[in-house]
Amino acid sequence: MNYWQEKAGNELSGLKLSFDKPMAKLTTFKIGGPVDLLVEPNNSAELELVLNFCLANNLPRLIIGSGSNLLVRDGGVRGIGIILSGEFLEWKINGTEVSAGAGLSLSKLAKETAEFGLSGLEFACGIPGTVGGGVFMNAGAYNGEISQVVARTQVACAGKGTYWLEKAELNFGYRRSRFQIKTDEVVTGVEFSLNQESADLTRAKINEFTSLRESKQPLEMPSAGSVFRRPEGYYVGPLIEEAGLKGFKIGGAQVSPKHAGFIVNSGGATAQDVLSLIAHIRKVIKERNGLELIPEIKIIGEE
Repeated sequence: MNYWQEKAGNELSGLKLSFDKPMAKLTTFKIGGPVDLLVEPNNSAELELVLNFCLANNLPRLIIGSGSNLLVRDGGVRGIGIILSGEFLEWKINGTEVSAGAGLSLSKLAKETAEFGLSGLEFACGIPGTVGGGVFMNAGAYNGEISQVVARTQVACAGKGTYWLEKAELNFGYRRSRFQIKTDEVVTGVEFSLNQESADLTRAKINEFTSLRESKQPLEMPSAGSVFRRPEGYYVGPLIEEAGLKGFKIGGAQVSPKHAGFIVNSGGATAQDVLSLIAHIRKVIKERNGLELIPEIKIIGEE
């Protein structure tokens, strides 16, 4: 244990701490070396304590969420990893307005609001990330996006406390938001504006999207979801399949035999296996179609 880890152990002693936690246990890819320190704050006061500690000690920090869009390199992550817990997992309804903590499962929120006949989040029933991660990425599926239903967002920032941002301030675009630029801000809560509808109809939408997802996506194997952003005018899966790469493997990393837009961990895959496979796919598609495939997953950590 190094100096700053000992210091964190003393100054953050009232919080849930885990030293050298393997990121392979925290990501849906089941890949990645250790994070120096994992902290799980239960409320805004605890989160601000962690953020201020990082600022005071010049430490990098990572909001992990559900680890569903992450590829962590095999050397692991330096600094502090944060998983929002406690009150960040709660949600409540006020008419057609829904307030949710950023650590809550986005798919869980979509399914539970549908049970109340609240429409607008059904598209997210299969997105494996958190509410905060959904806002960060402006997550979307089945012609829906988070930006369509967000009213405002609560954030925390070291030295500035907690405050609200209106939708117009969030700079939403395709798979992007303000928070990819303003990296000092952490999403802590989100207010959604939904529509009242028959619960039978919202449940039917959830069931339809769930069936589509289960029939097309390799949910039975570890992955980080769709690997590449969709090029304008194309679909990534067919591009890769038409190039003859469906099922192609490098080490334990494989282009999914079920959906070529996914890379799966077929067993014992390293981050380098995945990175090599991504590079190979990009090279082939560039040569074959003249397209630059841009990774959608977040690649972090040390070699």
